[in-house]
Amino acid sequence: MSSEVQVDVTDRVALLTLNRPAQQNAMTPTMADALGGALHRCDLEDAVRAVVITGTPPAFCAGTNLTGRGRKPDPKAVSITVEPAPWRVRKPVIAAVNGHAVGFGLALALQCDLRYVADDAIYGLVQTRRGVLADGYVHWTLPRLIGVARAAELMLTGRSFDGTEAQALGLANLSLSADEVLPTALAVARDIATGTAPLATALSKRLLWAALDMSPDAVGRLEQDLRRHLSQMPDAGEGVAAYLDRRMPDWHDSVTTNWPAGPWDGPQQTGSIGS
Repeated sequence: MSSEVQVDVTDRVALLTLNRPAQQNAMTPTMADALGGALHRCDLEDAVRAVVITGTPPAFCAGTNLTGRGRKPDPKAVSITVEPAPWRVRKPVIAAVNGHAVGFGLALALQCDLRYVADDAIYGLVQTRRGVLADGYVHWTLPRLIGVARAAELMLTGRSFDGTEAQALGLANLSLSADEVLPTALAVARDIATGTAPLATALSKRLLWAALDMSPDAVGRLEQDLRRHLSQMPDAGEGVAAYLDRRMPDWHDSVTTNWPAGPWDGPQQTGSIGS
């Protein structure tokens, strides 16, 4: 694992920390590859039930690295990408945005399922003010989170804003003081890791993202297909038993081995819904 991304797994929560603090964790190809590799392992390993991405203070991620590019970037340069993107990972991915997140840094946070941000940090999709186009799926994620009109205002002006406005816009689930961001994100991740059934949670996440481009009827059919699949799994009985016994559930279903394929899913298919 690259020193630019630190990985810690505790209590079934993987904490992935961007670690170039002197450069405000600006993203490099090495860092992007390391983060993608860590996310891929989190997707496959049942020992991980939730993921938190954060940055070594003082920033979350100040965009892509500009050092060494010169005053005029190479027009043939390929944009940095993180693959798999957080929204492709089957475990819930939470962004603990404990400091500044601009450009690709904010785009990365928008790829996550939940976002907790620092009140006084600076956020923005500033690429139009640098003569380039915003990337990191932001033309897809942002309008779905806050609507086309608000997304256009942020992206076409390239203006900056703080955490309080990020929450008001709908970009953040909660805006907190910087020192509360990571503990809050970890607390939510631990609650997911222990209190929710891993397979049901993973399928709910995948359907939430896939449903953005589907008709209501198609979503309804998939909900029923997936409910039938889950009803045949041991965790369906365990969830009810734990509730009636007033105890914490002991989950056993595997996201890796019990994952059903479907028209909404990607290359990780292992079976067929309803088969």
